[in-house]
Amino acid sequence: MMKYALLITMSLALIITGCKKKDSGCTYEKGTTVASAAEEAVVTNYLSTNGITGAVEVENSGLYYVVDTVGTGTKPTSMCSYINVTYSGQLSNGTYFDPKNGGTTTTVFQLGTLAEGWKRALPLIATGSTIRLFVPSSMGYGETGVYNSNTGVYTIPPNSMLVFTITLNAVSN
Repeated sequence: MMKYALLITMSLALIITGCKKKDSGCTYEKGTTVASAAEEAVVTNYLSTNGITGAVEVENSGLYYVVDTVGTGTKPTSMCSYINVTYSGQLSNGTYFDPKNGGTTTTVFQLGTLAEGWKRALPLIATGSTIRLFVPSSMGYGETGVYNSNTGVYTIPPNSMLVFTITLNAVSN
């Protein structure tokens, strides 16, 4: 019986180490954009107009966030981390663009593939946290916006400040 327990333990150890992630060649970078004074004014005016207090600026960048729920789990440690999030995104006028109905959506992303505002803010929080993120346009979709060629309408107009509510559910570093 002892032999079988040892054999099972060794087999599990081999499986776990054999499945260890290899270098994926991930080369994503966090980003160093600093919003222009005009972009930062849009964000700070939004915060003031909407009575949002306690917002913290990320690295003097013009990107702000408020932690609504403090989590205690793992933080993303790399742009190559996979994150499971529940979120909603809206324009500063209150129009939801993701999802369009104003609810939330849950999905998994590789952190480095996201807009710079997410890449800079999410490593600051732990799983279980919920934040509101106030993204200047240069750390969102900038001058390009997001255009839907099927409808001929911008889902996110160029130079839009974005507001996200994000819950970090899980992280795989």
